[in-house]
Amino acid sequence: MKRIALAVLFLVSATIAVPASGPVRAADEKEPDTYRYLDLFGAVFERVRSGYVEKVTDKKLMEAAINGMLQSLDPHSNYMSAEAFKEMQVDTAGKFGGLGIQVTTERGIVKVISPLDDTPAARAGIRANDLITHIDGKPIIGISLREAVNMMRGPVDSKITIKIRRKGVDPFDVTIVRAIITVKSVRHRTIGNIGYIRITAFTQQTKVGLDTALSEFRRKPGKAWGGVVLDLRNNPGGLLSQAIDVTDSFLDRGEIVSTRGREAKISSRYNAKKGDMTDGLPIVVLINNGSASASEIVAGALQDHRRAILMGTKSFGKGSVQTVVPLGNQGAMRLTTARYYTPSGRSIQAKGIVPDIVVEQAKVTALAPRGLGREVDLPNALDAERKDNGRKQEGAGSSGGDSPAAAGEKAPDDYQLSRAVDLLRGLALFRKVNGGE
Repeated sequence: MKRIALAVLFLVSATIAVPASGPVRAADEKEPDTYRYLDLFGAVFERVRSGYVEKVTDKKLMEAAINGMLQSLDPHSNYMSAEAFKEMQVDTAGKFGGLGIQVTTERGIVKVISPLDDTPAARAGIRANDLITHIDGKPIIGISLREAVNMMRGPVDSKITIKIRRKGVDPFDVTIVRAIITVKSVRHRTIGNIGYIRITAFTQQTKVGLDTALSEFRRKPGKAWGGVVLDLRNNPGGLLSQAIDVTDSFLDRGEIVSTRGREAKISSRYNAKKGDMTDGLPIVVLINNGSASASEIVAGALQDHRRAILMGTKSFGKGSVQTVVPLGNQGAMRLTTARYYTPSGRSIQAKGIVPDIVVEQAKVTALAPRGLGREVDLPNALDAERKDNGRKQEGAGSSGGDSPAAAGEKAPDDYQLSRAVDLLRGLALFRKVNGGE
């Protein structure tokens, strides 16, 4: 397979610019079967070109050959045409057109990594790990990821019907209206005395959004902050540089992530700079099976440094590094060149990050009380308060502090988030009882 891939690459290079005889002879000495495979490729190429049932352009055949070579290596290496390369640059800038869905391929089937928040795909109920088998009635099993993405993208307000295969249910169709997807990668709010930050993807604007959120939290008057929830659920990743900057915001020192390639010169190590923007506040990081790549770097680093408690479910497990190599006006290729490792040396690839506290997403329904009820319901019960030596004593059931009920706050309608908030409030109460603040 390696020699076949090399032969195809040589043929492509020769198509663009014929190399001098010297380098060809050197390559021939190292790979004696190179020209035999080149002859095989040329014969297949010419046969398809002349005998296929429909006329196919040389450009389409060559791009398909290159893409096939790259995609045979792993699900994340691929060729991008000039148009696709431009689209990728738009994606990382945080704005693109389509459904708002991050996908990969698994055994020739398009698999959903996660839908982006507040997008047509998310509103239609698309979930992480859904398999897409048909688009507008046409089967897409076996086609390239780029082809599938191109089929899902289209004019704004146009409709698309995709067939979903989901574990535990029969395959079903979902009709979605396409829209311009503008990704605001950071959202934040407060839940009582807890700061909540959700990062949906790591784009060029993520660190700016995080800085804004933390600055607003610090400006809130009269708040004794109990901690921060960093929500990375269904975050498919993005720019490595942004993941490093986000992690650095919560660390004072130490390694954030290392990358190791086939050769030492491809390996890198990234360390935190002094300065924790939260001044050591407790952090809970929420992850699930839609948390991938850059979000796993952040979660893994904060877990290894014991800077945060990870809660939720096991992450996706994409621990490989892709380098985008521009090919002039011929587009670019995305090539897997290294693996990610957490500060403790763990590989994320195909393993994922296991949370410290496993909490499955659930819907909680309150149960009606049973039995006699409470003290106040008993006949001739004493009043809730009485006079004793001129002092007023309140019953043990009186509320106090800054509980959500006392503050008129509505609890989050999200079981995993509610558990994260409860944990941080418990830690804050423990510190207070033990004189920590």
